[in-house]
Amino acid sequence: MPKLNKQTIAVRHGIEADQHHGAVVPPIYLSTTYSFADFDTKRQYDYGRSGNPNRDILAEALAELEGGARGIITATGMAAVHLVTQLLTPADTLVIPHDCYGGSYRLFTSLAKRGLLQVKVVDFTTAECYQQLIDAKPKLVWIETPSNPILRLTDIKSVCAAAAQVGALVAADNTFLSPALQNPLAQGCDVVVHSTTKYINGHSDVVGGAVICKTPELGEELAWWANNIGITGAPFDSYLILRGLRTLKVRLRQHEENAQAIAEYLEQHPGVEKVYYPGLASHPQHELAKAQQSGFGGMVSFDIKGELKDSAKFLTSVQQFTLAESLGGVESLICHPATMTHAGMDKEARLAAGVGDTLIRISVGIEDQEDLIADLERAFAQLHQS
Repeated sequence: MPKLNKQTIAVRHGIEADQHHGAVVPPIYLSTTYSFADFDTKRQYDYGRSGNPNRDILAEALAELEGGARGIITATGMAAVHLVTQLLTPADTLVIPHDCYGGSYRLFTSLAKRGLLQVKVVDFTTAECYQQLIDAKPKLVWIETPSNPILRLTDIKSVCAAAAQVGALVAADNTFLSPALQNPLAQGCDVVVHSTTKYINGHSDVVGGAVICKTPELGEELAWWANNIGITGAPFDSYLILRGLRTLKVRLRQHEENAQAIAEYLEQHPGVEKVYYPGLASHPQHELAKAQQSGFGGMVSFDIKGELKDSAKFLTSVQQFTLAESLGGVESLICHPATMTHAGMDKEARLAAGVGDTLIRISVGIEDQEDLIADLERAFAQLHQS
């Protein structure tokens, strides 16, 4: 079998898998249970929580796209995050970034408060972070690059090298870029996590998650836990996510083109204090982004000049951006992280991560970029009306 490019893998995986009727697209297997071939003789599948053809096709496709040995499909993105923590015992330390997604931060710190693991918070953009990581002697290091919502980058290879010195595993949340634009396993990570709700599905109509493991052994352990605690994804959800995956590469091309144009527009606007987008030459980690990513993605954040009331007015003035959480859909969304996606963080931690009252995050969709920029321009104009 020749080595295929990502677009071909995303489009073709599972096509013509039906051996009974020749269906080109895999049918949906909604059955909760499967008959045994004979007494004490299971077929490939026996019970829906443990295994399902739709879930397996999606898992195989994502594993191939990420270059992993095994994928596990979960019911939600946070279920995928939670699944990885099953690798830890109460005595184990988990190193996390100070600016990770608010839901992940809330989960990790809540588990630590219950005594289920130890947490060490590190700023992975500092020169001291690698020694801090080594000194913590973690079992697992969690990275999120680009970070949500400031779009800071973590040097994946450097973190993996530091982790290797103390025998730690490294898990990367790759939700913001997807396997189309970044492959953390190829850069030294052991586990990749996705909220498939976002770019992988791409249509804001299904919730899901995925964990992809570098080795079969790690994949087997996490698959056992996923079945054990009952967080595997549903067949119809897997079917929908696979349908979205088919167009991942072409969607991201338009997401990125629009995001670049909007970031450049915002950077020169007098009403903007700062823009966060790795595709800008002014981004402090622009060169790192070019080195470890194959694109810059569709997420743009910026600090508006003013205060909370100005953020509120701006957010409610736009018409082509929907005020909503989540990201990665074909439609453009806009949110206020401090009161929405990162409200689960305590104020001190949120401010330390740079999530203040004037920060606005945009998930740039695939609409016409001229319409999106014109909408932002109208919102800025309305903001400055007395």
